[in-house]
Amino acid sequence: MKRSLLVCAVSTVGMFASAYASSPTPEHSFTGNVTLASEYLYRGIAQTRGKPAVQGGFDYAHKSGFYAGVWASNISWISDAVASASASLEIDVYGGYKAALSDDWGLDVGVLTYNYPGSGKPTGNARPDTTELYGAVSWKWLTLKYSHSTTSLFGWTKADGSKTKGSGYLELNASYDMGNGWTLLGHLGHQKVKGLSDASYSDFRVGVNKDLGFGTLGLAYSTTNAKDGCVGNMPASPTDVYCLVKHDGSSAYEGGKGRLVLTFGKTF
Repeated sequence: MKRSLLVCAVSTVGMFASAYASSPTPEHSFTGNVTLASEYLYRGIAQTRGKPAVQGGFDYAHKSGFYAGVWASNISWISDAVASASASLEIDVYGGYKAALSDDWGLDVGVLTYNYPGSGKPTGNARPDTTELYGAVSWKWLTLKYSHSTTSLFGWTKADGSKTKGSGYLELNASYDMGNGWTLLGHLGHQKVKGLSDASYSDFRVGVNKDLGFGTLGLAYSTTNAKDGCVGNMPASPTDVYCLVKHDGSSAYEGGKGRLVLTFGKTF
């Protein structure tokens, strides 16, 4: 799931890499990115059950401001919740438009689809594939962004079986250049799951990046206020997907509990 791509401690903030180019730019530009992470977190919630993740993507940008891209990561949250599931990959496809409103202000709007090839449905009969529309306004080193789901949110369904379409995620992100290759990062977000108030929660992250020249090393601490370190209970399922309860029910991995994440990323 990503945002905003989770690269928790690199300069992108969810689950995907932004396709932006600095002015002046060529008419067409292509970039790639790869990240190794000690764990994949998305909106503060574990996607790989405490295990490492390999992530990467490609971006295209046009000088007019239009962009498109694709990003992927290994995951385990679906198979952790559904014993018969075989979905182990997340592929995000996105596109949008970014414009500089002034020297300090910027605008970014677009659409993002989260795709989980393979079998397995985390709740009821809903697939986890999700589409969100997003809009962001930036000022210097601060960015305010809102994402709105046009489908059920990652397969969540209400007690009556209806979809959670219309869920929203509001976030404030900071990326402050401290000089000498150091960047201070901050994030505060709130996930509202429509029709499932117990599943709504807030997440917080603070971290630092160091540009090593051959790549970027990052360390961040992330936590949430999700119930019991998880994201509520889902009435349509006997297990809570985001707690990632073991198949035998003997213990649970608290996917929203506070933790440190170490990353190393490179753009080319």
